[in-house]
Amino acid sequence: MHLTSDNKFKKLVVIGDRVLIRPSRPHERTESGLYLPPGVHEKEKVQQGYVIKTGPGYAIPMPVDEEPWKHQDEQVRYVPLQAREGDIAIFLLSGATEVLYEGEKYFIVPQSAILMLEREEEI
Repeated sequence: MHLTSDNKFKKLVVIGDRVLIRPSRPHERTESGLYLPPGVHEKEKVQQGYVIKTGPGYAIPMPVDEEPWKHQDEQVRYVPLQAREGDIAIFLLSGATEVLYEGEKYFIVPQSAILMLEREEEI
């Protein structure tokens, strides 16, 4: 299978309460017109980016019933995450893990490190 921009993330499985975020391109200069060197935005404590993929959520522990007559279903249930694909997330860089995937930089962030989400649809 040839990977394209449409399907290159289909092979990735995000685990648990994690979110895959592509950082947005920082502004190269300040409002007053000064050009910033590379790396200045990377040292900030808060970053923003686009949510690419989300994990299933927080796993709900299953009750332990050891009764032999019951059918054994190993269905895990999850509490879903607030973040959705396409959201803009503002997150703490200290809780994020930076990864390179196909030459691009991404962050894997637990939902607890996300401070705010911007979504196109109205609440």
